[in-house]
Amino acid sequence: MWTLNRPTHTARETYALCITRIRDLALRNKLQSIVQTIEDASTVFDAAAASQLLHTYPREAPVGGIVTRVEMEKVYTQRMSQRGAPGRRIYDELLSAAPHGKCPLCGHRTVKTLDHHLPKAHYPALAVTPLNLVPCCTDCNKAKLDTIPRDEERVSLHPYYDNVDGALWLRGEVLQTQPSGLRFFVQVSRDWDRVLAARLLNHFEILGLATLYASEAAEELLSIRQQMTDIHTAGGQQGVRDELVDRATSCAAARRNSWRTAAYEAWSNSDWFCNGGFSLT
Repeated sequence: MWTLNRPTHTARETYALCITRIRDLALRNKLQSIVQTIEDASTVFDAAAASQLLHTYPREAPVGGIVTRVEMEKVYTQRMSQRGAPGRRIYDELLSAAPHGKCPLCGHRTVKTLDHHLPKAHYPALAVTPLNLVPCCTDCNKAKLDTIPRDEERVSLHPYYDNVDGALWLRGEVLQTQPSGLRFFVQVSRDWDRVLAARLLNHFEILGLATLYASEAAEELLSIRQQMTDIHTAGGQQGVRDELVDRATSCAAARRNSWRTAAYEAWSNSDWFCNGGFSLT
């Protein structure tokens, strides 16, 4: 997972923009009456997320005892995410916050939507709160579904609050098969925060990242196989290893915990792979 800068737009600002241009006077007054409730909910969310306590965040519907869950969901779907909606400008800015348009949750696929970190179906007060909206790919968005965090270890990693790049944790293991494969897994040191380590493991499993990364590594191997064959012919096992180490170092400089970094490190550490295992088809 990649860490992102927190949104600059506030919950009050975003919500107020979304509920402009409402012709139904009764609905407009109803939605306007909970502006402070929306701001307060964002403040509580911010404090809970910063303390890894989002599993304690209260669920409230109707919001402020007035606005229903369905009405709040429509504020998001009809007045923020829909093209031409009054809040669409902020929606687009949140989408574009992901580096190079890549999903910060998987670090690979293209951003297509915003994920409600705490699902709007269960936490309607946060339906348009920027701190609760994370740019992501459709696959990660579907994998998370509308899950409710039952305890601290099952709270999803949040790119605005959690930083897991302080140490190397994504690893790969060469499978001596034909063709060769890679098994990706999470390995954290004992000095890691217990809760954050458990959340990282949960994140990796729920999003199916081991399968995704193994598939991408297989394609990578296919694209470099001929080059490795040529290097092996000229320089043998050590020549291949040196090349793979250089690539691992280059990948790590860009993203320490990327699947490419883990793949090249695993390949370079395998005598079997460097001595021709890469060429088996």
